[in-house]
Amino acid sequence: MAEIIQQRIEDRIPELEQLERVGLFTSNEVKAMIKKATALEYKLHRVTISKEDFITYIQHEINVLELIKKRRSRIGYHFKREEIELTIMQRINNVFRRATAKWKDDVQLWLSHVAFCKKWNTQTRLSKVFSSMLAIHPDKPALWIMAAKFEMEDRNSSESARHLFLRALRFHPESEKIYQEYFRMELMHAEKLRKQQQELEQAKMDLGEYEFPKEIMDAKLAEIVYRDASTKVKGAVFVLSLLKIAEIFDFTKTLQDIIIQDLQSRHADDPLTWDYMAKRELEVGLGGEMGAELSTAKGRASDIARR
Repeated sequence: MAEIIQQRIEDRIPELEQLERVGLFTSNEVKAMIKKATALEYKLHRVTISKEDFITYIQHEINVLELIKKRRSRIGYHFKREEIELTIMQRINNVFRRATAKWKDDVQLWLSHVAFCKKWNTQTRLSKVFSSMLAIHPDKPALWIMAAKFEMEDRNSSESARHLFLRALRFHPESEKIYQEYFRMELMHAEKLRKQQQELEQAKMDLGEYEFPKEIMDAKLAEIVYRDASTKVKGAVFVLSLLKIAEIFDFTKTLQDIIIQDLQSRHADDPLTWDYMAKRELEVGLGGEMGAELSTAKGRASDIARR
């Protein structure tokens, strides 16, 4: 055990030398760090180890990262990041991996690793963390949604997000939340493509090298998601939740009409359907009359009552 710990401490020497050489830490601080690191390493290599020892180790290393960040800002030194921060982050990731391998069922531990990767922008590592976490916890829809949103919003990969949603639905074929977020994702992707195309056209650039699939931009993929969802999850409440998501986007009139038709044909016996239709008709009517006054107050009241 002593040999392993000694090797781990020696592995730190290059990074510690850099910290002292560039003026981020003093010689005494480096010596104190070696002493602290040795004590923490011994705790992780005892016969009986605890989760708290791993958490303490990780928190210490994160505190070092935060301190380095502050001192870099103070002295204006922004070099040697690969030799310093990167090695510390790799060490933290390795300790997280050892901890989650031993305490697989601790979702909070997994989420702490996710939070660390997000804060320090280690996207490649984060994809691997999500993959490992979902292999252990496929029964938790929220984790699938979190992973898909990361792929869509942080890595800008709609294809990876779509793949995760489809995998999630194999485990949770009747999950309302997964279908809602999948539906929203397809519409967000369509909106993004439409904006990109518009910007390129305004700049009078050649669109030949760019891909703008019509089925995506016209919300056809979102429609497929809706149709699949509406056959798996029953009830007007769920259909209305998808309709309200579609209403957020200004290019979904056709999709909205499809959902409304289904709502009226499949859920005609549900009061929610007609409550929604009455409110929609009223809003449309009032919206159309903005700026155009009816002749009398009585006429306005009569029109509202009719609608």
